[in-house]
Amino acid sequence: MGVEIERKYLVTGDGWREAGPGTLYRQGYLCTEPGRTVRVRIEGERAFLTVKSRATGLTRLEFEYAVPVADAQEMLGLCPHAAVEKVRTKVPFEGHVWEVDEYRGDNAGLVIAECELVSEDEAVELPGWVGEEVTGDHRYANSQLAVRSFRSW
Repeated sequence: MGVEIERKYLVTGDGWREAGPGTLYRQGYLCTEPGRTVRVRIEGERAFLTVKSRATGLTRLEFEYAVPVADAQEMLGLCPHAAVEKVRTKVPFEGHVWEVDEYRGDNAGLVIAECELVSEDEAVELPGWVGEEVTGDHRYANSQLAVRSFRSW
């Protein structure tokens, strides 16, 4: 069974950019019902279909499967809302790999950093370019950014 435990923060500085260029992600949501999401994502030259449960604390179930990019492109056309586009940069810091997402399109101006953990009580050192924690704020969930973009807040 797949499990995801993560914390999410707003990014306030540019120090993460030293990690180099990121990868373009384009993702849409086939389902955003309460308690579950079904996402199709193209990341660079790969594509995935992902099913996630509602989070309990910082933890939720996550099942991810590789799909052909051509199929993912077709599935994006089935999504009821516009795709979310972002560039993800992976930044190693103090034993963790931070994923920094710089959004484009209607979510431009938003930069979020996520850190995946092995347990909810795992201590994590925060980089200097990380600001306010937004883990529990559902507005920052990618599935919600597809429905109500950052620019519309």
